[in-house]
Amino acid sequence: MSSPITSPALHGWLILDKPLGLTSTQAIGKARRILGGKKVGHGGTLDPLATGILPLAFGEATKVIPYVMDGEKEYLFTVTWGQQRTTDDAEGEVMTVSDCRPDEKSIREALSSFVGEIDQTPPTFSAIKIGGQRAYDLARAGKPPEMTPRKVRIDSLELLSMPSPDCADFKVRCGKGTYIRSLGRDLALKLGTFGYISALRRTKVGPFTLENAFSLEKLQELSDNGHALTALLAIGSALDDIPGLTLTASEAQRLRAGQNLLIKPHQLALMDSPVLLATHQGVPVALLEVKCGSFVVLRGFNF
Repeated sequence: MSSPITSPALHGWLILDKPLGLTSTQAIGKARRILGGKKVGHGGTLDPLATGILPLAFGEATKVIPYVMDGEKEYLFTVTWGQQRTTDDAEGEVMTVSDCRPDEKSIREALSSFVGEIDQTPPTFSAIKIGGQRAYDLARAGKPPEMTPRKVRIDSLELLSMPSPDCADFKVRCGKGTYIRSLGRDLALKLGTFGYISALRRTKVGPFTLENAFSLEKLQELSDNGHALTALLAIGSALDDIPGLTLTASEAQRLRAGQNLLIKPHQLALMDSPVLLATHQGVPVALLEVKCGSFVVLRGFNF
């Protein structure tokens, strides 16, 4: 096995295809040992029983993590009918059972109730903090907290197939903070039964899809052949939907010094943009916002 790259100046995105059975922390640790780099963050965790896209930010890419986490997410998931479980997924203990199995017509009619902005109660076993403690820690200690409903956004929800009367496969596109375990649980209740998530795969996070993703095995193979860095995407790849501003050398120097740039007449169309990515010769310099007729630095990049 080859030695990992240990350069502290590692910057960019690794889109990991997280395998089944690993926590996000374990998966991040394995990827970090292969690639190296001192500073690593992530764009949203996945449960051990979930697979799929786990965006990892190295170095200066950590500064744009919020823009990835705010992006749309897409999941494929399976609901198994007839059981309510403590964790709302296959890892939990069975609490209640039902003989009711919904038919295809009932399922399709129920889906529209979950599209749009809806109230959703997070699972008791979740990382949400209640009084300074994680909800799952309280639940494991036998003190399950009362979870408060919150608004989430579901852009689309569709039935893909029904492999058997006991389960059904779905695809959902949703916004930040949506719990698929809660969605499966609530859909089952709407259909007059119980249900839990028995399979979950994240296929999209913001601009990143499975086409960008690498398994740990593939990443190790690239590392063994001395090509691990080819798996990294540029920092700006996370900001495809953000307008860009190309800088001259002197403008880049001003921004790096913390100074503002006056907006020029040909740049007036950018004034309505909440955030802009400023680059010089293709290298990110700063994230900017517009204030009082000037471009002002929100976050600067240091290379």
